[in-house]
Amino acid sequence: QVQLVESGGGLVQAGGSLRLSCAASGTIFSIPAMGWYRQAPGKQRELAASITNGGSTYYPDSVKGRFTISRDNAKNTVYLQMASLKPEDTAVYYCNARIRSDVRVRAEDYWGQGTQVTVSS
Repeated sequence: QVQLVESGGGLVQAGGSLRLSCAASGTIFSIPAMGWYRQAPGKQRELAASITNGGSTYYPDSVKGRFTISRDNAKNTVYLQMASLKPEDTAVYYCNARIRSDVRVRAEDYWGQGTQVTVSS
C-alpha cells in the first residue's frame, strides 16, 4: 500500500508565502512524477505544478513565477513553495504521485487527503 501525507497548509495574507510538503510511503519502486493540484469551491480541480523524477517541472501561467515545486527523491517527498500569494490561490491543495510499486507493474496515481490554503485580502 502507498500513502501520501501532506502538511503545510494554512491561512496567510495576500502577498505572503506558504510551503507545502507531501511524503510518499509504502511499497515504492519508483515515482516517475509528482505534483500538486488545487480545487477552489465550485471549480474543477486543476494542476498547480508538477515535477518528474529527473527534475523537469511544469507550471500553468496562473502560478508561474510565484510557485516553485521541488522534490527529494531519497525521501520520496515533494514540496511546493508558494510566494506572492493571491486570494484566488485559495483552494484545497492535493498532492499527486504516479508510483510504481514494483518493476513488474505499471505506475498508478495516488492522492493525498488535501490541505486547505486560504489567502486573505
